Amino acid sequence: MAQAKLKQQADKARMAGAGLAAAFNILEKWGCDNDQQQAILSLPRATFYKYRDNPASARLSADQLERISYLLNMHASLGMVFENPENRYGFMSMKNHNPFFNGAAPLDIISTGSFAALYETFKRIDGLRGGQW
Repeated sequence: MAQAKLKQQADKARMAGAGLAAAFNILEKWGCDNDQQQAILSLPRATFYKYRDNPASARLSADQLERISYLLNMHASLGMVFENPENRYGFMSMKNHNPFFNGAAPLDIISTGSFAALYETFKRIDGLRGGQW
């Protein structure tokens, strides 16, 4: 039983590192600078640089894992909605005049670092695909 628990912990750590590496890649494609990435992922500066250089070393909280999940799902939704890479990756930087965004870009909203802002942005982007899952 102890071996199964150790394997489960190792699998979780491996998936966290892979998810974090994917999140870094997505955030870079969205045009995020380091400060924005730190805020969105809720990582202190030194930890951000350590994990960016070696995502496999990441020890992430449940909050950080959930943030990564929202980023990965937003990326997937944008991929379903837009075939064009400029729109798929540029959407997050485009001014949005829908009520929640009020003329701000989604990236501006999530860069506040607020978990609620990330969740609300995820809901709106996920809704763009119109139930295509």
